[in-house]
Amino acid sequence: MPLDPERVAEVRAWLAKAASDERAAVHELQANPPLTGDICFHAQQMAEKSLKAFLIWHDVPFRKTHDISEIGRQCLSIEPSLAKAISEAEDLTVFAWLFRYPGEAEDHPLADARRYLEAGQRLNQAIQSGLPAECRP
Repeated sequence: MPLDPERVAEVRAWLAKAASDERAAVHELQANPPLTGDICFHAQQMAEKSLKAFLIWHDVPFRKTHDISEIGRQCLSIEPSLAKAISEAEDLTVFAWLFRYPGEAEDHPLADARRYLEAGQRLNQAIQSGLPAECRP
């Protein structure tokens, strides 16, 4: 059965945004000193956009949220094998807003930022491996 070109394009666009967030996080890791708050933010965004791309591929509507757990539960109802990657990324949710405004929390230690980035990358990879190659950016 041929793939729906509009759906492929929409999923690819979401995954391209996730890839851009990954690039930004890796770039911020190279700063001196590393911008750990930004790394955490982009890791969260990468995870969120990857999960939403998966739901779009499966034609599952989702509400406007940054909650990795909520979006992840929807994905798990389709593909239970994503459980470990989603579980590792659930702590990213808070970074959608934690460092975005003055007076909020201090940046995270570098080791934590690296760990969060790796969790987002593992989830992104798990999502992409379950999608047709045509959907990947």
